[in-house]
Amino acid sequence: MLVAAAGAAGGLLLWAFELNSRPLWQTGPRWLVLLPLAAMCLATLSRRFGQPYPLLLGTVAEVADLTVGSLLATMVLFTDVLYAAVLYGSARLSRTVLRTSVVVSVLVSAGLLIAFRNPEMLLVGAACAGVLVVPTTSGEMIRNHRDKAAAERLRAEQTALLAELDRKQAVGAERARMARELHDVVANHLSAIAIHSTAALSFPEPAAGGATRDALGVIRENSVQGLAEMRRLIGLLRNADGPEEPTATPSLEGLEALLRRARAMAGDGRTFALADHRPRGERLPAPVELAAYRVVQEAVTNALKHAAPGAVTVALDRDAARPDTLGIRVRSPLGDTPVDDGAPRAPGAGAGLVGMRERVELLEGELTAGPADGAAGERVWQVHAVLPAPHEAEPAVDGSAADGSARRPGKHGTSEKHEKREPERDR
Repeated sequence: MLVAAAGAAGGLLLWAFELNSRPLWQTGPRWLVLLPLAAMCLATLSRRFGQPYPLLLGTVAEVADLTVGSLLATMVLFTDVLYAAVLYGSARLSRTVLRTSVVVSVLVSAGLLIAFRNPEMLLVGAACAGVLVVPTTSGEMIRNHRDKAAAERLRAEQTALLAELDRKQAVGAERARMARELHDVVANHLSAIAIHSTAALSFPEPAAGGATRDALGVIRENSVQGLAEMRRLIGLLRNADGPEEPTATPSLEGLEALLRRARAMAGDGRTFALADHRPRGERLPAPVELAAYRVVQEAVTNALKHAAPGAVTVALDRDAARPDTLGIRVRSPLGDTPVDDGAPRAPGAGAGLVGMRERVELLEGELTAGPADGAAGERVWQVHAVLPAPHEAEPAVDGSAADGSARRPGKHGTSEKHEKREPERDR
């Protein structure tokens, strides 16, 4: 529209000052030269669509303009119509217009030289080539450039798509391999431990075998729970496109059961206590619950391995300065003098702290672990984690008190039933 308006304004200005060429026929009013200008402006308006009709209209208008008295503005608009026909028209139209413009320019130059036998006619031929060949070749170059750019863009998208497919296949293959290894190696060992401990428990209890039987029960309970966790992990690895949590994930509601198992496994004067100072009825996002449970689980496991006799405390609270965070603090007694006899460390030693730190950092939290001073001045090993935990309202549960006096009712009972059913299902 801007090009057509500028051409129309320029043509009217040239016509007002009578700046147009001498027509081939001297008859007719002067305003006839404005008709080809109007037709050329109409062709310019539809230059980007409707090809080849704008080109045909522009060609007729240019021939009429040369007949009744040419305006420079009409000729300039005609070059724009030629350019647009090559650039926006079909590939066949583009080739036809380009070849026709070259042929017409050559024929006009040769015809003028033959007719007038004057070398100056070459200038007229050059002007004809400037009107016909220059805009068409410019349109062809830009069209080729755009086609190449589109082809390169498509090739880049296809390459990125193939790379993404290769990455997904590699990840899927690695997940399947990990699932096979976990199932064939680790799960089989846990199954063997559970089966043999169950068989040992089926024998009559000897007179002084109470401690042995309790130890076998603890072994069986932990091996069955490990199998359940292993099945869940294998399902996650094999169902990469499915839901992220195909089974129920551990949460802070299971800390009591976790500490109960730790008490049964300790048996050497170590005690385990939970101090949950969170508001009643509080519900945390599932990723935070899982990360907090895993941090406590790893810290308690380390306390079972390395802590001195004494009280192991697990504290959960909200920081008054940062109410949208959950604080986890696990303290275990630390011996006066660490023993280092030069014996090789157990396989995987130190990986627990790395795993805890990675879990906390994934949620943009903070984790510190190391010696610290206890409440009475004794030396303790402290694991302190701070997780971002926005408040979420917990929906009411059937049978719960209105004042929230029964904290998270029903869940412990469900968990215990699940724990009791797990050995039967394993059998």
